[in-house]
Amino acid sequence: MVIKEIADPRLSGVSITDVKVDRELAYANIYVSAVEGASRSKEILAGFERASGFLRKTLSDRIELRVFPRLRFFWDPTPERADHIETLLASLKNNSEHPDGNEQ
Repeated sequence: MVIKEIADPRLSGVSITDVKVDRELAYANIYVSAVEGASRSKEILAGFERASGFLRKTLSDRIELRVFPRLRFFWDPTPERADHIETLLASLKNNSEHPDGNEQ
């Protein structure tokens, strides 16, 4: 929800895939991904770094914690890997079928 409040065009089409907060609430590691894949990772991470102060302030206003963690952003390659694996599996399935559609 908060990500939609950021005016930076570098962050359009971005998904937050995971957030891990350490026990001391010192850091929140935020993992992000985009439909276009890793080709945009540097610009997306730069956009998040630029917006981190705004995000931290906005989130701390909405979430009650005794201390609000510093935000760190990381690229998450998991969605790309999953798409690649699905493509490979589909290719294997197609290669295992005869031209008449029967499996070997």
